[in-house]
Amino acid sequence: MKKEQQDTKQTISGIELAAVYAPSKLSPEIGRPGEFPYTRGIHSTMYRSRFWTMRQYAGFGTAQETNKRYHYLLSQGTTGLSVAFDLPTQMGRDADQAIVKGEVGKVGVSISTLEDMQTLFAGINLSQVSTSMTINSTAAILLGFYLALARQQGISWDQVSGTVQNDILKEYIARGTYIYPPRPALKLVTDIIEFCSKEVPQWNTISISGYHIREAGSTAPQELAFTFADAIVYVEQALQRGISIDAFAPRLAFFFNCQIDFLEEIAKFRAARRIWAKIMKERFGAKDPKSQMLRFHVQTAGSSLVPQEPLVNAVRTSIEALAAVLGGAQSLHTNSYDEALGLPTEDAARLALRTQQVIAYESGLTNTVDPFGGSYCIENLTDTIERETKLILEAIEARGGMLQAIEENYPQQEIERSAYEYQKKIDSHERIVVALNKFNENSAAAKVPVFKVDAKLEQDQRERVQAFKAKRDQQLVASKLAQLKQAASQNQNVMPEIIEAVSCGVTLGEISNIFRELWGEY
Repeated sequence: MKKEQQDTKQTISGIELAAVYAPSKLSPEIGRPGEFPYTRGIHSTMYRSRFWTMRQYAGFGTAQETNKRYHYLLSQGTTGLSVAFDLPTQMGRDADQAIVKGEVGKVGVSISTLEDMQTLFAGINLSQVSTSMTINSTAAILLGFYLALARQQGISWDQVSGTVQNDILKEYIARGTYIYPPRPALKLVTDIIEFCSKEVPQWNTISISGYHIREAGSTAPQELAFTFADAIVYVEQALQRGISIDAFAPRLAFFFNCQIDFLEEIAKFRAARRIWAKIMKERFGAKDPKSQMLRFHVQTAGSSLVPQEPLVNAVRTSIEALAAVLGGAQSLHTNSYDEALGLPTEDAARLALRTQQVIAYESGLTNTVDPFGGSYCIENLTDTIERETKLILEAIEARGGMLQAIEENYPQQEIERSAYEYQKKIDSHERIVVALNKFNENSAAAKVPVFKVDAKLEQDQRERVQAFKAKRDQQLVASKLAQLKQAASQNQNVMPEIIEAVSCGVTLGEISNIFRELWGEY
């Protein structure tokens, strides 16, 4: 036997690959696009009828600065906006609080008030754009701002479309921007699901996220298993509220990572659809086909980008974007080549968007549905990832479910172990990363412009929030905060009170502090 046939080859997740795959490896569950279990896609025509949403993630500094970037992206052909919030906003702190000094506007846009939200979307009709908001602990408040703004624009909530991430469990697992203990935080998640199922029918109430799990170092099967285990908790919480499965499940959305391992990622997305369809049909008894369909957004892997020779990152992003499209994503964000160095420059963001447009309009990949369907290798990988994902799900169930597993640190430890094993392979050169651990002789010489957030923007935002607070009706603010506290303490759905409060001048930090008083910090 030749040496190359004896060598073991593995995917980035450690799944062994055969040198050649034969027809006997084909699964009977391939099916047809648009038919259960949706291995080949959730729609029969997929991109022949409509491209995925080209959604570029952006946010920095103040609402004014980010609004300019949104108008630029829309003028360049972006078909959906995706809001990146700064850490103070994510952590429920107003921009004028001393504790957040130095962090305002650094990794996203600072939003403390309804006035900030008005500025962020100035000149943008909320009925004509789909907006995704990457926010979790304070998701209910940011959604409150958005719906209050829609009402000010004279837009009925049934015309508003978009997504709020609202996935708090993965914060405890992988990302860390949690505020409250898990159980009351879950209550806020469920409040959004319940409220929007009745009042905002086109809104995706949660984007259950494997992206950050993968960024933290998980394997592909771990990404799927931990994400679906989180999803099961959210579904069970909604069912306990008495909401019918088919009343809210069609608006559940997912958010996955697309790593650099091209074949594994295509197979991962196909396996994900199949697993979710079975969970919804067999475990939860969902009857509506839309409840069984896995709808997901993809972002190319930030962790695959390196600061050495940053222009090479554009190649990585292109490969990852191709895998996302061949895997059947409904929405896609392509990272900019300079994101290992800082927030994207305008030129880098445009090239990232152009990458999607070239795939959509020039590559020919959209002319047929699931062109890799039936590939012996892809189908075998799909089956393997499904099998390994189910084994992890069974291990979580044996621990009493995902909430119990999180409290016992099970997923956190598994991700750390996988991340450590992967890093060892890079350090030992078992896995090559171009310009990082090989072909790196001239890496230090490569220079690209790096985006810098003007430090003055933070002071401007602090003063703006202070001025906003000074001109409010303070008695009205106190009254609305008292009403919110009462609703939260009586275990009511707090979304109506949040929307009313922000409409009357209550800030993000003030609402978060009410919940801190009631539930404490985790």
